[in-house]
Amino acid sequence: MQLGMIGLGRMGGNIVRRLLRDGHTAVVFDRNAEAVSALVAEGAVGAASLEEFVSKLSAPRAAWVMLPAGAITEATVKSLGGLMEADDCIIDGGNSFYQDDIRRAAALKGAGIHYVDVGTSGGVWGLERGYCMMIGGDDAALERLDPIFRTLAPGVGTIPRTPGREGRDARAESGYVHAGPSGAGHFVKMVHNGIEYGLMQAYAEGFDILRHANSEDLPEARRFDLNIGDIAEVWRRGSVVSSWLLDLTAGALAQDEHLEDFSGFVADSGEGRWTLNAAIEESVPANVLSAALYARFRSREEASYADKLLSAMRKGFGGHQEPK
Repeated sequence: MQLGMIGLGRMGGNIVRRLLRDGHTAVVFDRNAEAVSALVAEGAVGAASLEEFVSKLSAPRAAWVMLPAGAITEATVKSLGGLMEADDCIIDGGNSFYQDDIRRAAALKGAGIHYVDVGTSGGVWGLERGYCMMIGGDDAALERLDPIFRTLAPGVGTIPRTPGREGRDARAESGYVHAGPSGAGHFVKMVHNGIEYGLMQAYAEGFDILRHANSEDLPEARRFDLNIGDIAEVWRRGSVVSSWLLDLTAGALAQDEHLEDFSGFVADSGEGRWTLNAAIEESVPANVLSAALYARFRSREEASYADKLLSAMRKGFGGHQEPK
């Protein structure tokens, strides 16, 4: 199947590569001509403008926008809407605010253009591991795009099957799900990222406690000089707190237990704030997620070892670099 990709950064470029490896075709566009050239060398068809990009897509067209949430995505979707035709499909695979998706879908519906929002998780590892996708949009668009999602998803793999799922949607077991109408995909991804904040904060605080177990403030008999890297490693194997985030933590600590390359300045990309706004609107208590977001705010004033570990995890799964 053919897919157009706009935005060839850490995830957009690798999404194209994964599709090409499975026999799909791709038309690519990015303001960075070198990024386009690199993928053309790997088998994609390049475009130097949005107009050329759309002209090289076969109807009914499918164009995936993989750009930072906000003004640049808004402008690109609007421009595509003016260039595409009825039954074409615009996909936003970034981290847009779900209410923007609802508005965009309504605006494009009058022209007969489908709008699909894909909450995409997998970061810099998605090329090899596959991408977990939470998708919003109408049934017809998703059915047509299913070959794309099936290739990008991790597949069932070696994860044990969940008992009692017989007769339910098999796509979830493969790593992608039709969450609901336009906006639902990014809403689910928003909450996913809010939970991520909480999980990361729990690991960071726990390891910070272990690191300070030899504090001079403690009685000498209760001081422990612990090997933090080894503890992270042993928890990966059979522990109830094992996870991919713990894998990334163990990898960072194996390289440098003191995390000297990290300042501890922990950014937030918006989804944590949006999740808490949703919790407030729904009158749902979210104590852990709130505390995790506020901890990131505090990290920008005075960083701790826990903050350095949070930065290490963010770099591990998403390639996020600390601000200079």
